[in-house]
Amino acid sequence: MVNFHKRSVKIILLSMVAALSLTTVGAAAYAAGSSSASEEGASAKITETVSSVLDSERTVGKDETVYALANADGSVKKVIVSEWLKNPDGASALSDATNLENIENTKGDEGYTVSSDNMKVWDAAGNDIYYQGTTNEPLPVGVSVHYYLDGKEVSTDELAGKSGHVTMRFDYQNTQTETVEIDGEQEQLYVPFVMVTGMILDNENFTNVEVSNGKLVNDGDRTVVMGFALPGMQENLNIDADEMEIPSYVEISADVTDFSLTTTLTLATNDLFNDLNLDDVDSLDDLSDSLSELSDASEALVDGSSELYNGLETLLGKSGELISGIDALASGAKELSTGAGSLKTGSDQLNAGIISLDDGLSALEGNSDTLVAGAKQVFESLLGQANTQLHAAGVETTLTIDNYHDTLANLASSTSPEAIRKIATATAREKVAAAVTAQEATIREQVTAAVQAQVLSAVLEASGQTMSAEDYSAALKAGQIPSEVSDQINAAVSAQLSSDDIQAKINETVTAKENELIESNLQAPEIQAQIEAAVSQNSGSSETLTSLLNSLDSYNQFYQGLIAYTSGVSQAAAGSGQLKSGASQLSSGASQLASGADTLYEGLASLQTGSGALVDGVKELRDGSMQLSDGMKEFNEDGIQKLVGAMDGDALNIVDRLKAIVQVSKNYQSFGGIAEGTEGTTKFIFTTDGIEKEDEPEETSSESDDGE
Repeated sequence: MVNFHKRSVKIILLSMVAALSLTTVGAAAYAAGSSSASEEGASAKITETVSSVLDSERTVGKDETVYALANADGSVKKVIVSEWLKNPDGASALSDATNLENIENTKGDEGYTVSSDNMKVWDAAGNDIYYQGTTNEPLPVGVSVHYYLDGKEVSTDELAGKSGHVTMRFDYQNTQTETVEIDGEQEQLYVPFVMVTGMILDNENFTNVEVSNGKLVNDGDRTVVMGFALPGMQENLNIDADEMEIPSYVEISADVTDFSLTTTLTLATNDLFNDLNLDDVDSLDDLSDSLSELSDASEALVDGSSELYNGLETLLGKSGELISGIDALASGAKELSTGAGSLKTGSDQLNAGIISLDDGLSALEGNSDTLVAGAKQVFESLLGQANTQLHAAGVETTLTIDNYHDTLANLASSTSPEAIRKIATATAREKVAAAVTAQEATIREQVTAAVQAQVLSAVLEASGQTMSAEDYSAALKAGQIPSEVSDQINAAVSAQLSSDDIQAKINETVTAKENELIESNLQAPEIQAQIEAAVSQNSGSSETLTSLLNSLDSYNQFYQGLIAYTSGVSQAAAGSGQLKSGASQLSSGASQLASGADTLYEGLASLQTGSGALVDGVKELRDGSMQLSDGMKEFNEDGIQKLVGAMDGDALNIVDRLKAIVQVSKNYQSFGGIAEGTEGTTKFIFTTDGIEKEDEPEETSSESDDGE
């Protein structure tokens, strides 16, 4: 008996389930906001990579995520590659090979130099390095999406806002191959990418949703659709599609009103096969022998059940010969006893299989926390990108899953043109006020001189002088005023100027003059132009923030749907426990049947004395045996023989083919480039634009058309 590594068993089991039971595999889905928001988010710095939901046990040195921004039909508009160079030993420098352009460090300020062999040597200083870049190289995998309305293919513009029966077909392309030797023959094998597509549909617009190979999760308001395919796996396994078809596309259909679609997400990864260990697996001879034995046994059961019916028909028609037929019936009962023993063995095997199923569901349930944690990490990554953009724009705030909605809504409100104009006006006022305040000494000097002239006029009048303040000053300067007179006048003026009332009047006048200058300068054309420039420069901020808010809200819908999906997995695991209990009861019942068959055989000996009462029982047994014969024929033709035919003699070399597929998968480690000796992993994420109905243009009146 071959001993499998625990993870190898899990992956082999998943591969066989994918090939033999296409409708029982589920996958997670992603949806995010509008197409414009997706492009803007992608053009900004991508600071986090999406964590794989597969629990990799390998130590990789370079973790790569390739983001493909696509139109609604799957055609790629832009490719951004995010790289993570791991530094587990805390090295001071990391060497890296890459063919990316526009390289930018996304999580630090570490730089790099280019060596003589064109390697990029990062000044890591013990840190991991996160960077991103762009490329125009063709992708090894692709997605093309076709839309059908009531059976007719339509464009996205034609489909938006329409109602009817809609089919969306996602065809996956795999162009990454490697030539390997299998059983002495050179063959081209595809890198085994698993393609998973997800979307969220509003139940108010989408009903009777179906997916060709995937999973549906309905929370009452929305339906999460998850479909998967393995493009190239049909060719890799060399299995006739007429016998067994491995999907290379996904079809989602529904009855739709007012069609619209948010962003869809497709994940392509070969990581599922990278951890598969087949080093200790040498053959599948036991599988081949078991299938042959199962085929022979099923044919024998078909023959036996047919013979049983024919025999009972003859027995019933010749009831007069019943006594002589009792011995033959007893002999048949012995064969029935033997068959019941085989049934007991089969039921025991079924019970063991259901136990394995229960274990598998329990394992899947055990991964639910990892799946939810991965989705949460993606959410936090999106929030991290948003925070980076906000900080770059001078907005000191930190978005979280709990506060992002209210925070962005408030920011959008505060960046309206009215709010920006108010802030710009206040800023301009502060600058003008500072400039005026800087001239306060000059203003105070001018105001004091004016007040002093007024005080001098009052003193001259009070002292009986008939000349004005200007005439007095001129006469004083000309030496025409006696010193004793000027001293008295100066003393009186100084006394009044130093009084609290006069000083208060001077301060009040200075303040009023400053305010007058501030308001006058604030209305100057150049200041008003600066204010309007600030409003114009910040126009669109509110719309951008609103678009970002809508994108995050869309992902939040997916995140909550994923939590509901994992809850459904838990319920399925609970149901499998009940199935396991039922299988145990079936096994117990089969044991009782085998025991009862033995008792029947023993009891038939006494039928020789009760043959008259046996006739009615024979009639019932005849009818039941006919049903048994028909059922065994169907089981043999549609079950056992189809399974044996699908293998078509390839059971003996399937291990070699699986080993070759795994090696091809392990050989493909990077899209953007990787240094020799570095182990890497890569995944591709396609996001498509949403489909929305455009607003109808306003109609122009006939009067305007006529020029009236």
